[in-house]
Amino acid sequence: MSEPYYLPLADEVEVFEAAYHSRLPVLLKGPTGCGKTRFVEHMVWRLYETSDGPRGELDMPLVTVSCHEDLTATDLVGRYLLRGDETVWQDGPLTQAVRLGAICYLDEIVEARKDTTVLVHSLTDHRRMLPIDKTGELLAAHRDFLLVISYNPGYQSVLKDLKTSTRQRFVSLTFDYPDSVAEAEIIAHESGVNANAADRLAHIGVKVRNLREHGFEEGVSTRLLIYAGELMRRGIDPRRASEIAIVQTVSDDAIVQKAVADIVDVILP
Repeated sequence: MSEPYYLPLADEVEVFEAAYHSRLPVLLKGPTGCGKTRFVEHMVWRLYETSDGPRGELDMPLVTVSCHEDLTATDLVGRYLLRGDETVWQDGPLTQAVRLGAICYLDEIVEARKDTTVLVHSLTDHRRMLPIDKTGELLAAHRDFLLVISYNPGYQSVLKDLKTSTRQRFVSLTFDYPDSVAEAEIIAHESGVNANAADRLAHIGVKVRNLREHGFEEGVSTRLLIYAGELMRRGIDPRRASEIAIVQTVSDDAIVQKAVADIVDVILP
């Protein structure tokens, strides 16, 4: 497994390492496309690939679940399946991670059903146990298991918010988009464009996010700026690349698109 690129912006690496060694569950908060998932991938590499200690029984010690509104407890824990003439139990992704000692990453946890999120409570305190009702098993977490969840506070609502009883079981790391210098470095590394093009794309990111002061809530993610850079590196005209990856993607509102396009026109040659 090669090292996933991640540029630290504060003390998040040290804090995550400390949480892992104390087996404290971790909550990552931040906007879409700001690097939360890449951070988790980087930390898994850092903790497992550079460690001389036990690594569990998994070749890839990261289990990622992209949460959605139809995600059930059964989807996470497991279910009985018919195989030929017999019924066999199949572990779900959470159970696999608990049993074998992986880091389990539940991405955008607030998208899951409320009764599903309650399932993780017994894994986030001193018990570190997962009850499997359908088999009657009370599964003790492997010593290397850690639970990590994430969500975007910008999308909070009455219906999609993390319950206090869940949030207060985690230590929290807050992420945001990097400053323009760091973001340009990330764009250049990930997309392969030259430093000048990366600087211009990062500048677009800053200006578009400033539109939040005028009612545009989300801004543009670092991920989309990298996409624009990748298209440019493949020979797509910079303005066309930005139209495809940024202008047409950040919003379907024609007024917002026009405002973003105007920013692109000013910054790109």
